[in-house]
Amino acid sequence: MPPGPLPADARLMITLRIEHPITDYTVWKQALDRFADMRAAGGVSSHVIRRPVDDPCFVIADLDFDSAEVAQAFLDTLRSRVWSTPANSPALAGDPLTRILVTEEGPV
Repeated sequence: MPPGPLPADARLMITLRIEHPITDYTVWKQALDRFADMRAAGGVSSHVIRRPVDDPCFVIADLDFDSAEVAQAFLDTLRSRVWSTPANSPALAGDPLTRILVTEEGPV
């Protein structure tokens, strides 16, 4: 069934999308897992990790939040506490591309 408009009483879903190249998925995933408590404390309600089928050294992370303000605050934390320190982001290769998104349509 194709996606449809969200019901009028639906809560907005805010997603912080992060895209970036990596050097090693296993190392990157271990680093991601070390920050599970920080994600929970930062308001991440769920997350999905994707990789292109033709590029094992690239990841796309979608982190869901209740508001754009909370997503922005978490992004600021990532920039200042994680990505700025090579020991905290050992497999990161290049600058992450980020966007804060609102879901306009979803599964029915």
